[in-house]
Amino acid sequence: MAPSTSNRGLNRLSDLSAAIEAILFSSNRPVKFRELQQAVGGDRTAVEQALDELKEALEGRGVMLMRHHDELNLTTRPAFASAVRRALRPEVSGKLSPAAYETLAIVAYQQPVARSRIEEVRGVNCESVLTNLELRDLITEVGRGSGPGLPKLYGTTMRFLQVMGLETLDHLPTPRLDREEVTPSPASTLPKSV
Repeated sequence: MAPSTSNRGLNRLSDLSAAIEAILFSSNRPVKFRELQQAVGGDRTAVEQALDELKEALEGRGVMLMRHHDELNLTTRPAFASAVRRALRPEVSGKLSPAAYETLAIVAYQQPVARSRIEEVRGVNCESVLTNLELRDLITEVGRGSGPGLPKLYGTTMRFLQVMGLETLDHLPTPRLDREEVTPSPASTLPKSV
């Protein structure tokens, strides 16, 4: 028997939002927006409104709605990740190196980005770091560039959002572009000898 609307509190979800929540909860992978739309039989506006309702309903709860481009996923909030890790005891995969974090930051802020651009910024060959990040499902090929050889273009994945504890790419911290003024060294202020 379906619950009557009089039993529903203000915190209850609409049937569409509840259906979306159930689909995302049951899925073992991110679900594309179009898949959700087809599964619930709603138009784009109705599904977007239902997603907004679900996101709002999940505020302050142990899970959150993550969105990466057209993919959606329910995932653990970062504040509770350590408790979940202790409970599930997943396999430990090594930590990322500083080089991997640098490369990941370049991809995150400049995506889609070619390997040549990453290497230009870092000043070193990044092939092995990119391969490692792809194996960890933190980055993926998102297209091909128009330059010679049609280079791979890299972008972040849903897994990247999960590992970094972000709901969307819009929540990436704003990079600090201000640099401390460089003061001349005492040697550079000495007069040149002839």
